[in-house]
Amino acid sequence: PDRRIRLIGSGRSSRSDEQWTDTVREAFDTVEATGPAVEHALADTRYLSANTSSAKDLEQLLESSTGIPALYFALPPAVTAKAVETLKEVELPAGTVLVLEKPFGTDRRSAVELNGLLAQLVPQEQVFRVDHFLGTSTVLNVLGMRFTNRLFEPLWNRDHIARVEIVYDEELGLEGRAGYYDGTGAMVDMLQSHLLQVMALITMEAPTTVEATELRAAKSQAVRAVRLWGEDAVRASRRARYTAGTIGDRDLPSYVDEDGVDPGLETETLTEVTIEADTWRWAGVPFTLRSGKAIGNPRQEVVVTFRETPRVPGGLRGAEDPTVLHIGLGSPTIALELNVNGPGDPFTVDRATLATDIGEGRLNPYGEVLQGILDRDPTLSVRSDAVEHSWGIIDQIRDAWQAGQVPLEEYPAGSPGPDWSAAHEEQR
Repeated sequence: PDRRIRLIGSGRSSRSDEQWTDTVREAFDTVEATGPAVEHALADTRYLSANTSSAKDLEQLLESSTGIPALYFALPPAVTAKAVETLKEVELPAGTVLVLEKPFGTDRRSAVELNGLLAQLVPQEQVFRVDHFLGTSTVLNVLGMRFTNRLFEPLWNRDHIARVEIVYDEELGLEGRAGYYDGTGAMVDMLQSHLLQVMALITMEAPTTVEATELRAAKSQAVRAVRLWGEDAVRASRRARYTAGTIGDRDLPSYVDEDGVDPGLETETLTEVTIEADTWRWAGVPFTLRSGKAIGNPRQEVVVTFRETPRVPGGLRGAEDPTVLHIGLGSPTIALELNVNGPGDPFTVDRATLATDIGEGRLNPYGEVLQGILDRDPTLSVRSDAVEHSWGIIDQIRDAWQAGQVPLEEYPAGSPGPDWSAAHEEQR
């Protein structure tokens, strides 16, 4: 049966119900959503102006809801913390769900404090720390690829895998988002949440089921095992920001010249961090997590590079490259690079790629997250302990950066970024 929900928008600004309904209709139109459930939502949606630090305003919001309310906080971390603190003064209806967008806090201390406040309000299973990145079809397909193919799982360890890269570069620059991004940067925006969660799917042990409790426990255990490469933030991290350049037919100004940017913050637009999973399965394997803006020919993928064969028989020519598995993060693809005897000379080994397009999921990433909230299924929600450990890693790096121990390099917009190959070779 079609689901029926009542959508209530709220913010400090004044807005009529008609204006809000137009906003909701435009959102439905972007995904071509139609049908009785959509019409019901449009007919019943409304907007209430509210201050989230006012207990009275929050009470009015809750009173206007029907059924079990889900409060979705699309707010900066500090404002979210104040709103959660205010909710202690409000009687929450039974079953109330609290939904928070990342970043969850601004460092480990604030994350611990926020998790403590949330625990005073509702049980853990009613708190959704949503990460829409986990709703991406290829990210979720890591589970099926790993745990249903005997080809991979027996080799999924330090004995057979040399290194792993998790990369999410994009051509986009700041795009008018200085209000959020200039106080955040690439490391907090992408690594602290999205890419560490992807790494957890790569490194975790097999859960008994993919039911939410067991899957989240396996992911959280994997995140807690993460540590900086060599436990040295200076050697393990790199940062840079873009200068003026061209991407396609677009000319981008230097990041420091973008509207709303404070150059004194030294916000990075590209970061690369090498970490490892301190477990029996993965010890000694470098995981490089990287994300950057204004990158020419960007990559968005997980790259698993297997170890080279112990020996190549004499007479086989060209067999020098290891097997490499590519899992697309920007597009739903999986590709395996292999050495094969190609055409012509039968003793010359050529490179071949086995690739498949696994197709888009039934819903887009945010759709998967929202369905989980409505179904009270926290599979795509991040547990509190994983959040706190992730911030602990970020805090170590940020301390080194703020002490001036890691230089802020520069790269022209449209370029691949600085050449950090020497650091990669050292870590291998």
